[in-house]
This record gives sequence, structure tokens and C-alpha cells, in this order.
Amino acid sequence: MEKLVCVFLLSLFLCTSCETCDGDSSQCDGDSKEEGCGCKVNRDSTKYSSNEHNEKADEQHVNIPSDIPRTNEMLFIERGTFTMGTDEPVFPVDGEGPARKVTVYGFYLDKHEVSNAEFQRFVAETKYVTEAESFGNSFCLENYVSEEVLKNVTQSVAAAPWWVPINGADWRHPNGPDSSIKDIMDHPVVHVSWNDAVKYCEWAGKRLPTEAEFERACKGNLKSRSDNFPLYKYKRKREIIMYCVWGGGMIVFCILFLMFTFFLNIASTCRLFPWGNKEEPKGKHWMNIWHGKFPSENTADDGYHTTAPVTEFPEQNIFGVKNIIGNVWEWTQDWWETKFTPTPKKNPKGPRFGTDKVKKGGSYMCHKNYCYRYRCDARSQNTPDSSAVNLGFRCASDTLPSYLNDINLVQEEVLLDEDNIVKEEL
Repeated sequence: MEKLVCVFLLSLFLCTSCETCDGDSSQCDGDSKEEGCGCKVNRDSTKYSSNEHNEKADEQHVNIPSDIPRTNEMLFIERGTFTMGTDEPVFPVDGEGPARKVTVYGFYLDKHEVSNAEFQRFVAETKYVTEAESFGNSFCLENYVSEEVLKNVTQSVAAAPWWVPINGADWRHPNGPDSSIKDIMDHPVVHVSWNDAVKYCEWAGKRLPTEAEFERACKGNLKSRSDNFPLYKYKRKREIIMYCVWGGGMIVFCILFLMFTFFLNIASTCRLFPWGNKEEPKGKHWMNIWHGKFPSENTADDGYHTTAPVTEFPEQNIFGVKNIIGNVWEWTQDWWETKFTPTPKKNPKGPRFGTDKVKKGGSYMCHKNYCYRYRCDARSQNTPDSSAVNLGFRCASDTLPSYLNDINLVQEEVLLDEDNIVKEEL
């Protein structure tokens, strides 16, 4: 009888995982979703159009409403060692693992994604022309492109036919030449390439965050499961459990061990999101992602069909960041690579060379059953000249830019306050 109990508990342990996809097993296969959502489609996936739809920048100036506050404040992210990556990757091909200890030095990070209003200030001062404007097109989700514009579309991405290059789509015209940002100046700027983002950051006296910095800011002070219980990472733990069950060991000890391991396995310690594991803490939305069946139905349960204001939703963790997952993908400084080791590292900055740049955070087009990449561990990539309707950025800096010194918006040190800590059950 005791062995039957052990076998039952063992089966629960082996079948439980904190990172799962709903639906059939094929939806949990990283390879099957590699290009499905279109998030890795690069500019060179389609022919460039002429830029006949583009007008001169000074003729497209968009006035910034006086009621839109500045959102360029920065937060201080204290030095810390955290677990980067995961030993339970949803998309192994993306290089989500293995989990490894990484120390990141203290740095400043924008609290918000760069908004249309902030980017407009940059363009108005520098007369900068984005790469999407220069090339004459950028990728859009066909759902939100007008029928009139779609009539002129002759190409699409084979693996994601709803992902189409739209002539005249750029940061001022997010869904094509007949769209505008007039009423969404507080939303994140999109259709910006990595090269565009770097130029903005330089103008602002900042830089792009490294992937390690981004993930450190995303995870806050949350710990991974392996931090709380080192045996969880031991690769031969299943052999140990089988020995307990069949080896005639101490039955009571084995039962207690299996029960403890089972409850540990289902506890909220995997830290999928900045605040914990629940996608909607206490039934509330903390991020902007796709709701419904992608791409045919978006119920907009979180209040938004596409992007949301950069100030929307609660601060996502103890650092105070907003929309660090969801809303739009965000460029990082690093070149893309997928082969990592468990060796601890200090302040990694990625490879010296590459072809693609890393982006993090997922977007409003992500859904758990389709593109489950709005997790802190998740990552994707695009070429530096690529742009899309769900791709933006935020800036980082080693020191606080002098023009922000007199603004009381910076958190020099984050102190744990039990009344304000974002708990797992939120």
C-alpha cells in the first residue's frame, strides 16, 4: 500500500510543470511556433517598396497635447545577482536556458517605454528620419489595416499571412498611411528599428539596456524555483525518487519527500512574470496581451485591441517598471545568440558580433497558446533594420542624465516595504 501511495505521488510530481501551454501538446513545441506569430520576421523577408508614400518630416509634425505629461523618468535598478534564463524553457530553440547566475551592476532604466510624444520631441529637434520611413514600408497586423490600404498589399509572410508589409506604415502612421498617432501620443512609439532606437537613446543621453539588465529589471527580486530548493536542479532527482519507491527505503521518509517535492513543484516559484506566476493577479490585468483566439478574435479584455498608454497598468514589480512585459517588444543592446552555459557571469553584454539583435518582453500580439513570449525568460530577435507595429524600446544609462537630476522622479534605492511588495498571489 505504501508503495502505491509513493507511485501516485511520483506520477503527480512528474506530470506537474509550472510553465505549460493550454491546448494540445503541439502548441508547447517551440519549433512549431518559431515563426508562427511573425515576431521574428525581418525586413529582408520582403522586398522594399519605394518611399513614395512618405512626406517630409516637417510636413508631418504632430503637436503634443499639453495634457500629456513627460514619461522620460528613470528608475535606479540596484546591483544584484539573479537567475537569468530558465531550466524549463518553453521555446528551447530561442536559447531560454539554461538557468545561470548573473550579476548586474547598478544602472538606470526608463520607467516607461518611449512614447510617441517623447519620440516626437526627438524628431522635432533633430529632423531624424526612421528606417521605416526611408524604406517606405513596415510590418503590420492586417486586422487593423483599412480595407483600402489592404487592396494594395501583394505580399505576406507565408508562415503568418496576417503579418503584412504596408507601404507608408511608420511611427506616425502605425496601421498604414491613413492612420495617425494624434490620439495615441501617450502610447509607445512603434515601427522603430534597433538603429532608430540607438539614435534616440544617444540624443537623450542614454543607451539601450543589455539583455541581462532588461531581465534583471523584469524579474526584480523574485527568486527562481532552483534558488529556493537546490535539489530541484539536480538532474538525477527522478532516479533518487524511483529508488525511494522501489528500493525498499524508509517508506515514511519517501512519502514526505515526495509530498514536499510535489507541493514545491506547483508552488508559485517559477516566476514567469515580474510579479509572480498568475497571469491575472486577483482577476486584474497587469499587462497588455492578446485575449481571444489569435489572430482572428481579440476580445480586448484588458481594455486595448492594440497598444496601451505607456503609463497604463500597475507597476509590475518592486522596481516600479511599467509594461516591461506586454504592450510592445523592446529592443536590447545585445547581439543574438542561443547557446549559453550555467557558468556565472558578471554584467554580460552579449556577443561582439552578430546578425540579429535581441528583443524582450512580448507584445499585445502575444497569447499563451500562440506566442507565449511575454515571460521574463522569453526572448526573440530581429535584424537591426527591422521594424514592426508591435516593436518599440526603452532606454537605460549607467548614470542619471543631468537634465533629470532636478526632477523628483528617481528612486535611488528600493527598500522592501511589506505593504507594497508585489506578492505571488496578486
